[in-house]
Amino acid sequence: MGTTQLESVPEPKYWHLKTVLSEALDSEFSVGEILPNERDLAARFGVARATLRQALEQLELEGRLQRRRGVGTTVAPPRVGVAVGTDQHAWPGAAGDAWQPVDCTLAVPPAAVATALETGPEEPVHIVRRSRVSHGQPVAAELLYIPADSVPELTAIDAPSGAPRARAVLRELQRLELEGQDRAVELGSARADDAKELDRLPGAPVLVVTTRFLAAGRTSALSVATYRADTCRLTFGDTGGVEIHHGPERQAS
Repeated sequence: MGTTQLESVPEPKYWHLKTVLSEALDSEFSVGEILPNERDLAARFGVARATLRQALEQLELEGRLQRRRGVGTTVAPPRVGVAVGTDQHAWPGAAGDAWQPVDCTLAVPPAAVATALETGPEEPVHIVRRSRVSHGQPVAAELLYIPADSVPELTAIDAPSGAPRARAVLRELQRLELEGQDRAVELGSARADDAKELDRLPGAPVLVVTTRFLAAGRTSALSVATYRADTCRLTFGDTGGVEIHHGPERQAS
């Protein structure tokens, strides 16, 4: 494909360039292949580098491209599906849960979390950190906030820290009778900690799934799960729980 001139196109240049680049990705590049640098791409398509960056950012948001640390911009593999089900009777850590505990700390949560949990502004809660891997690649990171009164029998004798402590907190949480849960999904940007864990650059697009677990008439735990938007798409149904499955074709979220 030769140089493409875009001056006469009525729509924004970066949007038309995105379409042209998408077609080039399908015909000229394979999954994982590194794209030429911005200077060469801008010269090829006859656009300013600022226009090129806008198009590349949009393609990353749509899951067509990935920015990789120390590598550059590569062609992304097909997205994996994230099925957000409606099962109202499963605590985190229950049988079949695909999340892996990483650590557990006792700390004061963000103000919005404290409000949702109805804890005091300076009251520490258990913060369980978990991760999720699919086909050998990290796809999500989770912070699970649990007030002390949701796990009143928890002790530090058998599991003082780390992943064992996280599992102990989750075991105690399952003693409560779960009354239900609700979820909210929004698009966000990866914070530095999430980006490092998910092997992305800070500011990369992510899908944030917030889940409230209800017991005894209140929010007894709050999960904030961050999914890679460049590799994940959301599907909704009655499958129960949050599962990751792989489809044969790329689909937009």
